[in-house]
Amino acid sequence: MVRAEPFSIHATNKQLADLEHRLAATRWPDRETVDDGSQGIPLDYMREIAAYWLERYDWRASEARINALPQFLMPVGEFKIHFIHQRSPHVNATPLVLTHGWPGSVVEFLKVVEPLTNPEAHGGKAQDAFHVVCPSLPGYGYSDKPARLGCGVEKIALLWDELMAQLGYSSYIAQGGDWGAAVTTAIGGQNLGHCRAIHINLPFVKPTPESLQNPTDAVRNALARTQHHQRWDSGYAKQQSTRPQTLGYGLTDSPIAQAAWILEKFWAWTDCDGHPENVLTRDELLDNVMIYWLTATATSSARLYWEMDKTSRSAGGKHPE
Repeated sequence: MVRAEPFSIHATNKQLADLEHRLAATRWPDRETVDDGSQGIPLDYMREIAAYWLERYDWRASEARINALPQFLMPVGEFKIHFIHQRSPHVNATPLVLTHGWPGSVVEFLKVVEPLTNPEAHGGKAQDAFHVVCPSLPGYGYSDKPARLGCGVEKIALLWDELMAQLGYSSYIAQGGDWGAAVTTAIGGQNLGHCRAIHINLPFVKPTPESLQNPTDAVRNALARTQHHQRWDSGYAKQQSTRPQTLGYGLTDSPIAQAAWILEKFWAWTDCDGHPENVLTRDELLDNVMIYWLTATATSSARLYWEMDKTSRSAGGKHPE
């Protein structure tokens, strides 16, 4: 059996000094000409983020919080995969693989690992316990970056099945959102005999011809929201699925560009009543941004969109975004 190598996240002092220099030297754009976020994340907010990031944010404290959970690197296929692996104190707990998406990372699971592995301490029952595995997608975080074509969701699903087997789990269940939902759906579809069930929080469903001929109010609402998304909210996906390399130069060079690219989506996609900090702390938002910044994964993470768009075009289909 392949052995997992213990791993801890650690930014060098040089990396943090470089980040401070870049934040202090930010070249700001002019202010938006509207009073809402329809042109993108507002300038005033990004100035607040920059000041907080530079003067108050403590990455070392965040490192300690992340490193409180056991992390590993392990060869899986041609990649070294980074993952959190927290076993439950209950030996017979159900193995569970949790998969993040873009612009997420394993830090979005920090709050749920303890309740999942030790439910009795959070009002649950021993039979509700899980052994939790949270891998970083290839090209994301501290997992290896694909160096050639072919690492789409179907390939990642195979890698995750292999990862769980290498960890000694002959059966498991899988959960995911965003790209994690696509990977988890692929795990279920491949049906290799190890995954017992899947749960996703981003199902991909197309309307039937019959529902379009005589749409209900619910269908009309769904179609309207889809059209709004395609018109106003899908530009990031088009850019990442067509020109990830071009996009990556700016995001890899400027921490504010990287933060704005990510935080705009937390602003738009969280159930936050108009502001992401209504549901997530500023530190939590920056923790996630830092994973992308420190690992310089703006380009490699975006290439998953290119991979899947290419696969979809080849199959005559359409990218889910």
